Amino acid sequence: MATGATANSDLFNAQTSAALLDLLVENSVYKAKQVPAIVRCIHQWLTSNVSAEHRLDKTLVLLTEAHPTDVAVTLLRSAPACDRAARTMWKTLISSRWTKEPVLQILFRVLEYWPAHRRRTSDGDERDVFALAATVALWEILQLSHSWCPSAVKDNFPRLLLTLLFQVFISTEEMSEEVETFWRRCREQRSLPPNPNRFAVQTIKALLRQLLDEDVLMAIGLKSGWDMLLKADSHHYAVGLLARELCRVSRSFGRRIAVSLLPRLSRGEPLWELPALAFLVEVLHCLNPRQCGPSVLQIISRHLRSQCPERRRLALRGLVVLSRDPAMAKSMRSLSESLLELLQDADTDTVQMTLSAFINILCFQIVKISSPIAPKLLEALRPLFDNEHSQLQQLSMLLFQELMEATERSRSLKPHVYLSLVPFYFNWHNENKRVAEASWRALFGAARFLKWWDLEHLVTMEQPWRFAECLLEKDRSRVGQYVRQALPFLESPEEPLRKLAIKFLAQPWGVPMREGPGLSPARAGGRVAGLAAPLRGTCASGT
Repeated sequence: MATGATANSDLFNAQTSAALLDLLVENSVYKAKQVPAIVRCIHQWLTSNVSAEHRLDKTLVLLTEAHPTDVAVTLLRSAPACDRAARTMWKTLISSRWTKEPVLQILFRVLEYWPAHRRRTSDGDERDVFALAATVALWEILQLSHSWCPSAVKDNFPRLLLTLLFQVFISTEEMSEEVETFWRRCREQRSLPPNPNRFAVQTIKALLRQLLDEDVLMAIGLKSGWDMLLKADSHHYAVGLLARELCRVSRSFGRRIAVSLLPRLSRGEPLWELPALAFLVEVLHCLNPRQCGPSVLQIISRHLRSQCPERRRLALRGLVVLSRDPAMAKSMRSLSESLLELLQDADTDTVQMTLSAFINILCFQIVKISSPIAPKLLEALRPLFDNEHSQLQQLSMLLFQELMEATERSRSLKPHVYLSLVPFYFNWHNENKRVAEASWRALFGAARFLKWWDLEHLVTMEQPWRFAECLLEKDRSRVGQYVRQALPFLESPEEPLRKLAIKFLAQPWGVPMREGPGLSPARAGGRVAGLAAPLRGTCASGT
């Protein structure tokens, strides 16, 4: 029968052949190396006998109980496109409580090896088994079980989803000649999508339908998620979208998938690292930071130094989430240097997230910024106080305030604090209320750090008109510095700041300027013009 000579003989009809197969298997009248041949015979018999497709169910189950790997692997090799006879065999195997678990585990394992898994069967056959053959079989199993879901599928949902997402990515990014040839042969046998990545997406949908409502799939489709999965440049966005939708339905889904994802990211698989990171960032809030935090932090810290801007942004998003936990914030002290470098980044989102992470780390007052880092951080913050993006202004000033509270007083920090006073004073009058509030708080923090009680008092009592007077009383040696810092505000797009700059620069700097009618704009303008000309030259020369 194995060679086909007996099966083709007129002496044996269909019933006789089936009876012989029953006899061989039920009485174990076969050798282990003959199992693949028996599997092929069962497949051929079912192909020829459409009306009796369940005739050999018992025989197949008994054979699989004894040799699950040989049966599953041989079936994948013999019928990779999963024809009608193969579908019948898979249905029989997953319907039996004795065979469904081992068979599905073998199927899942083949699925994970791209493009193919070399598996030796008992007859000595070492031919590769293509992962796509397992994908086709899984899709058929999911179609057969539309009204119920095998427990192995539920238990391995995270593993299956991540593997299928990887298949979509890799079959979109690069298609080897052997995979193209394999898929073309499968399409010759049955109707399949022209590209394997589309079929993998179909399988993902079938998997999700087993556990989720159709509304979730529709929500992803309305946001173009399924289309984005099929494009290399947008694949990671779609993976993040899928993660968000899954977490919206059930945090337990997100948690289970994240736990399954961590080993992959820890191994540093370069091909799918960006999509995997995008998924992880979206489900971080589902994790217990005390349990998974250290491994997640290790992954994120590696990507903070990545040359890929998108990976850096994703790592920062994850860091902002983690830094909200006090225990994790304390562990992030070692990342100060990396975060400091990112404050110089040209990307606004990167700088914004870096500031947010720093604020979260410092706000618990658990982490003390070391003396070498604090001056560098203050220096990096100063250009942001007058940034064109109000969000960066606000966050940089809030971080300054947190830094004043988290840093021990040091003489090396005072010059940096002095340079911050004038920007805070002007932005205290900013039209953006949030920026103005942040400036007020930062100025208060600077006054307290310097122990300038008069300045702290005028900030507390909101008496900004006494600011110049206070500067003069405290340190006349820095008058030139203060004036140079005020000059750019003459060209501010905000009229209140321009007027404030005129008033500030018109100050005689020998006679304190108090609140009242003061100088007229014309008189002030003349004095400012005389003061501004030489100072602009001084600024340009860099002295």
